[in-house]
Formats: sequence, structure tokens, C-alpha cells
Amino acid sequence: MSPRVPPKGVYVPSPTFFLPRSSSSSPESTHGQLPVDIPSQTSHSIFLARSGITGLVLLGSTGEAIHLSRTERASLVSGVRKGLDEAGYPNYPIMAGVLTNGIDETLQWLDDYASAGAGWGLVLVPGYFGAAATTQEGIVEYFREVAKRSRIPVLVYNYPGVTNGVVVQPETYTKLAGLENVVGVKMSHGNVSIHLQVGLDPGIDHEEFRVYSGFGQQLGPVVLFGGAGVIDGLAGFYPRTVVRLMGLVEGGELTGERRKEVQRLQYVVSKAEEFIVRYGIFGIKEAVFRVTGLGTLEKGRPPLLGGLAEGEWERGRKLFLEDIESVEEELKGT
Repeated sequence: MSPRVPPKGVYVPSPTFFLPRSSSSSPESTHGQLPVDIPSQTSHSIFLARSGITGLVLLGSTGEAIHLSRTERASLVSGVRKGLDEAGYPNYPIMAGVLTNGIDETLQWLDDYASAGAGWGLVLVPGYFGAAATTQEGIVEYFREVAKRSRIPVLVYNYPGVTNGVVVQPETYTKLAGLENVVGVKMSHGNVSIHLQVGLDPGIDHEEFRVYSGFGQQLGPVVLFGGAGVIDGLAGFYPRTVVRLMGLVEGGELTGERRKEVQRLQYVVSKAEEFIVRYGIFGIKEAVFRVTGLGTLEKGRPPLLGGLAEGEWERGRKLFLEDIESVEEELKGT
């Protein structure tokens, strides 16, 4: 495996933390928006590293990269890198999200991230013109041009929900995996068949091209059939359970008690993921605050001004999270 390929495991797509309006920082420099809270971002990153999380995805979709300025994005990545280094986690894996459509601007984001200390760029498949106009050949050409000019390796980020339904097909991944400096993919969709086809494709060297799912509810089947792990929002507030499940799935033959434990933990994780399915990014931010004490319950940057209604946290917690809370407590002592 090349050192330029990210390690297998559980990554967290971190939410971006903002300072409350009551803080001493003025929002005037951010055009009335809440300023970025790099100390809280760093504290959350260290919490995840100490909990066994393999690495971070900063400034992805959950991280609201599109709501931050170029300067803010670079400062956030460099601040987190500095904080992790000082906490005893040098070279801790950091991917950074690139959520734009043009090659020139994509390369600008990647160059900034390279200077700030990110190890990889997670580059969104361009989808401005939708699935009808965005050809599979065009996707390959886009990543060819980006990857050969990027200072850091890139992963393909396929999230049809934010790219007008553009889905990268299995045969396209075979071509993408053959491009120099393209080292993996995050699939943020529920088509398990595509995950498995790409994870098992004999035409792909999976030590040089990693396949990650964006959903922890797919961890077991994806990793059992060639996947490298997950980039999972639930692990941002219940990390130990997801890490334990990952370790069991990839750690040996699934027989006897190991098989029973994998089934138990996958059920617990899948049930808890329904909290995110129901409440989305607002639920993730609320859960991070409630569980870790980091962040605030204030509204974010426009247009994401929503939040959980009164009583929804307790309602959602009772429906989806009580089992994983128990498992997380069990694992704190191990």
C-alpha cells in the first residue's frame, strides 16, 4: 500500500462549529454570520482521536464547506492540524472536502488544503447540470485533470443528493481507480450493490483505491465485501461503538460469539442511524452538543437556520439512541 492511500477504518465527517452570538467575536467580518469556532473544532477532533476514530473529514457536506470563505476553510484545517499535533497525534489522517464544480476552483481548494496540512482531498463529483448531461466519460476526464495537478491525493465523493442525482457507475470506478493520484471513493448513497461491485472488482487494486461508505448502517455488508470502512456522522458522537463494530467485522472469521456480537452492534448502529435519517445535520449538531458538550444549540449560517423543535431531542433519543448509549458506556472502560 502506498503511504498516499488513506488507512482503512472509521472516519468522521465533522460538523463545523460556530461561536455563539454572545461571544466576544464580532460577526461583522463574516457578513453577519456566526464566526467559526476553531478551539471547539479542535477539541472535538481530539476527542475523536482519543476514542479510536481513524481519521477526520473536515469541511464536507456535514461540515458546511460551501458556507465558509476560502480563508476560513484554510484556517480551520490548519488549526485542527496544529491542535492534533500538540495533543500527540502527529500525522493524524485528515481529509478535506471540495464542494465545487469547476476544475480551476477545485484545484485552488486542494492547494489551500495541502498548505493547511490535510492529507487528502475529498472531491465532490460535479453535478450542476444533472444526471442527463453529466456523462460517465466526463466524470473520468474531470478527475483525470484534477488529480494530475493536485498536490495531495484525491478521493471521489459521490453524493447524488446534492449533485442533481449524478451516480457514478461501477465500470466508471474501474477507470477512476486507474488514474494516478486518485486513491478512493466515498459513496453517500444507499445502493449497496454499487459498493459491493466496486469493493470486489478484480480490475481494481484495493490496496491503492479505498472504498468507503457514507452510512454506518451499511458498515457490515460493505466491509465484509471489500470496503475499507465508513465515513459516518453517527461516529461523531458515539465513536466507540462504530469503531468496535468495524474492528470485529474486519478482524477475523465471523463465527460463534464474534458473529453474534457483530449482529448485535450492527443492529444498534443501524437503529441509531435513524436519528440522523430523521433529523439530518441539525440532529448531528444537537447530538454532538448533548453528548460531548461541544458546540452550541444556536442556529447556524443561512440558510441552515433550523434546529430540533422543543422536545425532539428527547423524543429522538428515546426512539433511536438508548441502545447505543448503553453500548457506548460499556465500551468506555475497555
